[in-house]
Amino acid sequence: MTIQQLEEAVERAFAAGAAAVGDQSAMDVFLKLRAALESGEVRSASPDPAEPTGWRVNAWVKRGILLGFRLGALVEGPAAGLSFVDKHTYPARHFTANDGVRIVPGGSSVRAGAYVARGVVCMPPMYINAGAWVDEGTMVDSHALVGSCAQIGKRVHLSAAAQIGGVLEPVNASPVVVEDDVLVGGNCGIYEGTIVRKGAVLASGTILTRGTPVFDLVNGTILRATADQPLVIPANAVVVPGSRAVTRGKGQEWGLSLYAPVIVKYRDDKTDLSTTLEDLLR
Repeated sequence: MTIQQLEEAVERAFAAGAAAVGDQSAMDVFLKLRAALESGEVRSASPDPAEPTGWRVNAWVKRGILLGFRLGALVEGPAAGLSFVDKHTYPARHFTANDGVRIVPGGSSVRAGAYVARGVVCMPPMYINAGAWVDEGTMVDSHALVGSCAQIGKRVHLSAAAQIGGVLEPVNASPVVVEDDVLVGGNCGIYEGTIVRKGAVLASGTILTRGTPVFDLVNGTILRATADQPLVIPANAVVVPGSRAVTRGKGQEWGLSLYAPVIVKYRDDKTDLSTTLEDLLR
């Protein structure tokens, strides 16, 4: 089955609604899609220079992922002394040494339908959800989350407790994208379709959402999401948590400040030297 044929079959099965439940042909289509997601043949969003953000959302893939939840039945999962109950269409993925993925013992899980490339390192405990894409040489550190359909590039470090939000619905919405060579510091959160361009550095505790304005001190501009475009962090930007004073009403009277991420510089050789520790951990 070609990718075009798979897309058409997914669209038919999804459009069937509840009638697809119990239909073996619909299940076969979903299983083909799940295998294609795991092999990297298809993904929920793809690089596309023709798009304003540089990324194209593949809504049919998202519909196929949702189809899997519709078709799935609750089953008990095997676990040593623990109890797991989930949709049978999304079990935990099983890896072998031939996959070239390093999963350190200690409670990590990768859900079926996620693509994890060779050379990825998974430190326990961490979680990668269905539909996610994690590319070569990336490290997913302890307590990090890669949400459904999130796109993680090559040689990214998701530091301890970093949260990469998933955007499965609405199906036309862009998922969170973290491009190549990005360093995401500990306890960072990237949500609601935010795009972090190549080489950016997010200092520990940085939170990025559609409603978060980012203050670029270098260029004297304020970056914001719009009604039809997500928040985009420029390539090589170094973003740190900051604050801005409330200038009216009780907030001003009480001397309050609001959280504000700030671009303090753009990455250079000195910044790169500070991240060479990543290579020692691989």
